[in-house]
Amino acid sequence: MTASRVLPERTAEHADWPGWADATVVQGYRKLGVDRPWTHQAVAADLVHRGRHTALATSTGSGKSLAFWLPTLSAVRTAAAAATLDPGNIESARVRPTTIYLSPTKALAADQLSALQRVLDAAGTREVRVATCDGDTSREERSWVQDHADVVLTNPDFLHYALLPNHRRWSRLLKGLRYVVVDEGHAYRGVFGAHVSLVLRRLARLAARYGEGSPTFVVASATTAQPAVSAARLIGVTPDDVTAVTEDTSPSGRRTVVLWQPPEIASWRPPVAPADDAEVGQSPRDRSVDVPFSRQGADLAATDPWALPHPGPGGGPGAAPAAEPALKAEPDPEADAVAAEAPPEHPRRSATAEVADLLADLAATGARSLAFTRSRRGAESVAQQARDHLRHADPGVARRIAAYRGGYLPEERRELEQALRTGDLLGLATTNALELGVDISGLDAVLIAGWPGTRMSLWQQAGRAGRAGADGLVAFVAREDPLDTYLVTHPEAVFDAPLEATVFDPANPHVLAPHLCAAAQEAPLRTEDLAAFGAPGHVRGVLDVLVARGALRRRTSGWYWTHHQAAAGLTDLRGAGGTPVRVVEHGTGRMLGTVDAASADGQVHDGAVYVHQGTSYVVTHLDLTDHTAVVQRRRLDYGTWSRSVMSVAIEGWDDTGPAGTEDGPSAEPGARPDASDDTGHDLVTREWGPVTWGLGPVEVTSQVVSYQRRRVPDMQVLGTEQLELPEHTLGTTAVWWSVPEFVLRAADISPEQTPGALHAAEHAAIGLLPLLATCDRWDLGGVSTELHADTGEATVFVYDAYPGGAGFAERAYELGATWLRATRDAIAACPCADGCPACVQSPKCGSYNAPLDKDAAVRLLDAVLSHDPQGAAPSVTRPAA
Repeated sequence: MTASRVLPERTAEHADWPGWADATVVQGYRKLGVDRPWTHQAVAADLVHRGRHTALATSTGSGKSLAFWLPTLSAVRTAAAAATLDPGNIESARVRPTTIYLSPTKALAADQLSALQRVLDAAGTREVRVATCDGDTSREERSWVQDHADVVLTNPDFLHYALLPNHRRWSRLLKGLRYVVVDEGHAYRGVFGAHVSLVLRRLARLAARYGEGSPTFVVASATTAQPAVSAARLIGVTPDDVTAVTEDTSPSGRRTVVLWQPPEIASWRPPVAPADDAEVGQSPRDRSVDVPFSRQGADLAATDPWALPHPGPGGGPGAAPAAEPALKAEPDPEADAVAAEAPPEHPRRSATAEVADLLADLAATGARSLAFTRSRRGAESVAQQARDHLRHADPGVARRIAAYRGGYLPEERRELEQALRTGDLLGLATTNALELGVDISGLDAVLIAGWPGTRMSLWQQAGRAGRAGADGLVAFVAREDPLDTYLVTHPEAVFDAPLEATVFDPANPHVLAPHLCAAAQEAPLRTEDLAAFGAPGHVRGVLDVLVARGALRRRTSGWYWTHHQAAAGLTDLRGAGGTPVRVVEHGTGRMLGTVDAASADGQVHDGAVYVHQGTSYVVTHLDLTDHTAVVQRRRLDYGTWSRSVMSVAIEGWDDTGPAGTEDGPSAEPGARPDASDDTGHDLVTREWGPVTWGLGPVEVTSQVVSYQRRRVPDMQVLGTEQLELPEHTLGTTAVWWSVPEFVLRAADISPEQTPGALHAAEHAAIGLLPLLATCDRWDLGGVSTELHADTGEATVFVYDAYPGGAGFAERAYELGATWLRATRDAIAACPCADGCPACVQSPKCGSYNAPLDKDAAVRLLDAVLSHDPQGAAPSVTRPAA
């Protein structure tokens, strides 16, 4: 234990039930043990009842759902009573008030439905009709929801692909829409957050057309910075129109948070392969790669609708997802990680092994615990190791430990959640699939294996411990990684640093354009509609480009969509990258689970070992056409680790350099192609003396080429097998700068220091770009190499992690000097000696933050900036989109 912090207990503050609350609903809550609401619940419920947009930001387990269900259920009951008491009065024929509840996952919607049903059953009322509706809902059930449901629990994907395009069939729901609840609001960040924001604005527009006005929005989140500002941006209003409720008056037990560093291995010999749940990849000496969390291995050769002269044929990605879309808030090192070049001199136990021991110890004492891991493989490994520790000492306890992760069948996940609630399970090793608000209370401890990527995620996971007023324990266990090591040795970076802002930009034209097309198909866009989607002048400019490219038609009465296919198919809210692969058992045909298309090549290739709740299977055949992996059950003493290679190629670059090059320092820093050019993102460059800047289309290509079989647990390599799998290409937009060798040497950067200098500068540049481009660092990817095949020089690439680009690289190119100067200053000003998360370490580095050379990075950036033809650029505020 390197540090600890005790968060004091908090006593409850109660308030009376609001006078407007329906007596039957109140009676239902009282039967469930809620004699009086907590003060923050009553305050928020009253704001919602009065029609005030509300941001509810209190801790995990603070009963946020009561604050929005109380006014929702009361409104329906009041309307139903009025119609019953005066059936002959025409006034009583008004449409019943309806509510749409949105969650980022189907699991959370199902959990809320169960909790809501318990309240209604306790109240003894059948007048409020509630139902979930998503991509898995049958046609018959969906028809019932359209005609009868008062409360519909769904997700943004269903709104985008099904409800809004078919709004006439949902007119009853939209006409009575009084409340829209957006749960887990902090999950909507980056490009995903921008997409959801525009979906909500389209929803409000249609509700206003069908009903008497826009609905009241409630945005609930346990962990977010500036909740009113974030909520206002999400729903498209000003911060003054949103009231934030942040004072938590729920009871909370004392929570002890521990920072834990695994011990050094006393008797150590150099291993033949890394022992953590990472994959083998390219040596960082050859290329350091920062892979965006949802992109590695995905077939993402999609077209950017913002660059299209007209919509592409067919539905594109517009078909509703067949399986639950995975909320990938964090990277999965199992898919993305690249092995470190050399083991440390004094290695420590892996975080996986350490957490497995701790989970077993906690279970042996009867404590109920969650262990969060960074990958699916890690969740299975922690659960299996903990069971193995207990199998001989206490077989009964060993059977009460399980794994939980994405890819399990929905019914299996529900069984695990229920078993943890009831105490049938004592320990559950999980990915961040349980980070969101599924109601699991009464946990004694939470273990976190490796930095989850953001402080928001850390405290969201930690909030699972000590719920319902009980004391709790949280242990953050560091991986053998510079970032994790820094955090456990600098506790102020964990305990005292503020939460990250929820950053997203609905005005990004690459995101806005397809949603304007979708809105125009739903109902022709009028001039008075433009303000709902952002600054009217900016929105009109985007519409002009869409008209010029043939996506929309302009008439005196507005803008029209005139194509046959659905406009919703122009965009993919989550960038899921294809149909999930089903894992099917040979012989029985039993479906074990699913694997995301983005990681299928690396996880379920032929010969791969697939682990499901401690049972090992070998993949006998992966059929990428049929999206199926056939597996056979086997007892094995080894695992498999795939190896992938990755490259970035600049499109339009030939042996003589780029076509359409800007000449010399006289070129405008913000020069770029004419927005009306049908080719979209043309390749442009500019020269800073010997330094070359570039912006343009790139192809990020990845391919799984082989895998190793390693004996468990000593990780001895038993063999290497080659694979013949297709390459997967992400066509996107990148900004890059390249430096000739003589500039590096003049800056006193040796050949040995060059990879670390480039890698550190790349990390810091990615970390700083969100300040200028209104994006999230998870929306970006990066590559640095000391000799790139196209440029022939040391080059740093930063690219948009979305098909066709999302505008972030363009912003970096326009503000190149400002961006790099801020990057240089951030590194130089950091008081650390060798680099830390505040400057050059990255939470999503594919090569374990190695090599990094902080001092050389400063010298490199100084050398690059010394050639800036404009000289020292003045500081600027964040530019408007």
